[in-house]
Parts: sequence; structure tokens; C-alpha cells
Amino acid sequence: MRVHLIKKQTIEEYIAGHASSKSAFENWVTGINHADWSDPDDVKQTFGSADLLGNSTNRVVFDVGGNNFRIICKYHFGITKVLICLLDRHTC
Repeated sequence: MRVHLIKKQTIEEYIAGHASSKSAFENWVTGINHADWSDPDDVKQTFGSADLLGNSTNRVVFDVGGNNFRIICKYHFGITKVLICLLDRHTC
């Protein structure tokens, strides 16, 4: 099923405060817009660095911009949606 990104405004607000993240998040959103997932393995095929969290949490951590940023999302299959839960600047 096609992925529907919920709360894209969260990403836009983050970019407004962190201009250097713009191209990285635009690339991520493009990947989401073209995604067609039916199970967690499909998420990994689209974003190889995605980490699926265990214990039936239905959450995935996406590394964005070469692991400079992270997005933690909740997903549902059937009616596929990606919910933006948290944006975090990764610090090395």
C-alpha cells in the first residue's frame, strides 16, 4: 500500500529552524512519497539504514542525511501511514 505521510508540517517546521537539513529531509520525503509498503521488510528495502524497533511497537527509526538527523515514526500496515513522532539532530 502507498505510504501516507502524516504531519509533514512537523518536518517543515524543523527545516525552518535548521536550514542545513533541508535537502536531506526533501530526499527522505521523496522516498516516502514513492514508497509502497506491505510489511516491515519493505521499509528496509526502501531505507536500508532504517531500524525497526522490537516488541511490536510498530516504530521505525530513519537515519536522514547520512545519519545527521533521525526521525522516529510509527507505521501501520493495511491502511499504511507514517506518523512523525520525533525529529532529532544526531550528535557524534
